Amino acid sequence: MRDKRFAAVHRGGTLTKDNHHKLIKWCRMCSEHVLSLIDKNIDERLIRALNAAKEWEKDKAATGEAMKASVGAHAAARESSNPISKAVARSVGHAAATAHMADHSMGAALYALKAVKIAGKSIEAERKWQYKQLQKLPPEIAELVLTAMNMKEKGFKL
Repeated sequence: MRDKRFAAVHRGGTLTKDNHHKLIKWCRMCSEHVLSLIDKNIDERLIRALNAAKEWEKDKAATGEAMKASVGAHAAARESSNPISKAVARSVGHAAATAHMADHSMGAALYALKAVKIAGKSIEAERKWQYKQLQKLPPEIAELVLTAMNMKEKGFKL
């Protein structure tokens, strides 16, 4: 069951449009932060998804555009044989999907952590960076994301 605090106000939840925009910015930044882990050319679908998330964040793109871009990023993940590229693409896909459903934001952050782990880098350093960025959000959103991420993280085996 989805946490109502991740649902937009117009859908009966408590997430304001402004906070939703702040949340997608945070998860987009999480995805962008690990993009450099891809050691070859970055799939154009990932760039499109990040751009769609950024445009949605500025209220300059429709949710449908971000969703379509998210599907493209997830397709790139399925097509990749490199586990790091796969995790980064999933992170990007979830970042763009946050426009549609805010609880996808955790997927962006958790797949970013997974990419870092697979790359043999410090998960704790990445987690600290994510949390530092998260603290720039309103406290009620930061607390909600931290609580939800802690619950979901077990499934990611980080």
